[in-house]
Amino acid sequence: MAEGEEINIETVQSSFPAGRVKRIMKLDKDINKINSDALFVISNATELFIKFLAEKSSEVAIEKKRKTIKLEHMRIAVKRHQPTADFLLDSLPVPPPVQTSSKPDRSHKSSGNNSVPVGTRRIDSFFQKGS
Repeated sequence: MAEGEEINIETVQSSFPAGRVKRIMKLDKDINKINSDALFVISNATELFIKFLAEKSSEVAIEKKRKTIKLEHMRIAVKRHQPTADFLLDSLPVPPPVQTSSKPDRSHKSSGNNSVPVGTRRIDSFFQKGS
């Protein structure tokens, strides 16, 4: 090395806490020990993937003239990138169907025919006087 040259070494750290990433990785029963280098690579790869997904979702939101990224924008971005769609599309929640009526039903009156899950009861039965 020549005199006067400085070595500029940047330490690269992940934005994710290493302990949490390690705990998530250990949820897989096949993984017993995690090397610090492997933890570093997984953390950085995850960070890059999330940045990629955010950028593509942002592009879709801008195309739709929206300022907020919604689930539908993420789904479109994932569909457009085939390698991502192959593994992620089935994991994304399906957006709820859009209501066709112009006025949502906001009545608080209960109809007696609504079924409730087994082992539960309606709250209005709690407030009724016992007979």
